[in-house]
Amino acid sequence: MENPSESRRSRLAHIRREGERVTPLELFFDLVFVLAITQCTALMSHDQTWSGLAQGLLVLGVLWWAWVGYSWLTSVIDPEAEAIRLVIFVAMAALLIVSLAVPEAFGSLALTFALGIGAFRVAHIALFMLAGAEDEALRRSVIGLAVSTAVAVGLLVLASLFDGIAQGSLWALALFLDMAGPYFFGSEGWKLVPHHFAERHGLILIIALGESIVAIGVGASGALDLGIGTAAVLGVGLAAALWWIYFDVVALISARRLGEAEVGKAQNELARDSYSYIHLALVAGIVLGAFGLKVTIGHHADHLHDVPAFALLGGVAVYLLGLVAFRYRHVRSINRQRLGLAIVLLVLVPVATEVPALVSLAIVDVLIWSMIAYERRGYGARRDELRREANLAHSAAVERPTDERTS
Repeated sequence: MENPSESRRSRLAHIRREGERVTPLELFFDLVFVLAITQCTALMSHDQTWSGLAQGLLVLGVLWWAWVGYSWLTSVIDPEAEAIRLVIFVAMAALLIVSLAVPEAFGSLALTFALGIGAFRVAHIALFMLAGAEDEALRRSVIGLAVSTAVAVGLLVLASLFDGIAQGSLWALALFLDMAGPYFFGSEGWKLVPHHFAERHGLILIIALGESIVAIGVGASGALDLGIGTAAVLGVGLAAALWWIYFDVVALISARRLGEAEVGKAQNELARDSYSYIHLALVAGIVLGAFGLKVTIGHHADHLHDVPAFALLGGVAVYLLGLVAFRYRHVRSINRQRLGLAIVLLVLVPVATEVPALVSLAIVDVLIWSMIAYERRGYGARRDELRREANLAHSAAVERPTDERTS
C-alpha cells in the first residue's frame, strides 16, 4: 500500500516548477493585466486633476502588488500543471472583473473592485498554501502574507463606504500595510527561481510599454494629420528609449546578480526590493507617461495643463529614478546621468505648460536619447562584453536542473 505522505509528496512534485523560462500560460495570464494597466490610464485621463492622478496611482499600486504575488507563486509551482491551470483561470476571471471596475474603483464599483481583488488574492494564497504543504518555512511565510492580504482587502472594503479624502486615505493605508507585510513576517521562507523571476518582471515592463503605444492610438482617435503623425513618431521614440535604457544592459546584468546572490534570505530580499518594490516605480512611470502621451497626441498644438505635463515629463523622471534606485540596490552606486536627467525633467514641468504639447514631447525625446548616446559612448565596449557575459550566464542557468539551482 502506498504511504500517504509519499503519495502527497508525489502529487506536490507534479506541480513544482521545473524550468527557468516563462510559460505560455503566464503570458496569457499577463494579458489581463494589460487591460488593468490600460484602465488605470483611462482613469487618469478621464479625471485630469491631481486627485484623479492620485487615484490612478493608488489603483495601479494595488494591482501591481496583487500581480507581484503571482510572480513569486510561479517561481514555486508550474502554472501549467492541469489542476493549477483551473485556479489560474479563475484568478484571471477575478482580475478581469477588477479591471472592468477600475474606472469606478473610487465610485459606484468600489466594493466590486475590493471583492474582486479579494477573490484574486485568495486564489493566490490557496495555491501558495498547496505549494508549501511540505515546507514549513514557506508555509509560515504564506500565513503571514495571508494576514497582510486580509487586512488590506478589509480596508478596501471599508473604503467603499466612504468617499473623498477618507476613502483615499484608507486606500493608501491598505496599500502601505499590504506592501510592508514582507518586512513584518520575514523573507527566509520564500522560494525563488531567479532567472524566471527577473524575466517575468522584464516582460511585464514590455506589457506596460505596450500601453504607451496603445495610448498613442487612443489619443489620435482615428484622425491623422502632420501634427498627429509627428507626435505619434515621437511617442514611439520615447517608448523605445524607455525600453533601451532597461533592456540594453540593466535587465541582463541584474538578472545575473540575482542568480548569483546567496540562496535564501539574501536572494529573496534582493528580489523583493529590486523587483517587487522598485519595479513599481518603473511601471508607474510608464503608465504616467502613457497618460501624458495620450493627451499630447490628442492636443498636440495646445499647451499641456499641469497634470498632463507632470504625467509626461514627471512619468519619465519617475522611471529614471526607479532605475537609479534599482542600480543602487544591486551595486550601491548612483547613475548620475539618469538622476540628473530626472531632475531636469521635473524642473521643466512648468515649461511644458507654456509651450505646445508637441514641443514638450520633442524636448523629452531629445534629452533622453542624448543621455543614451552619452552612456553608449562611455561604456560601449564594456557594454558588449557585459551582454555576452550575461547571456552566457543566463544560458548556463537555464540548462541547469531546477533542484540544482534552488538547492
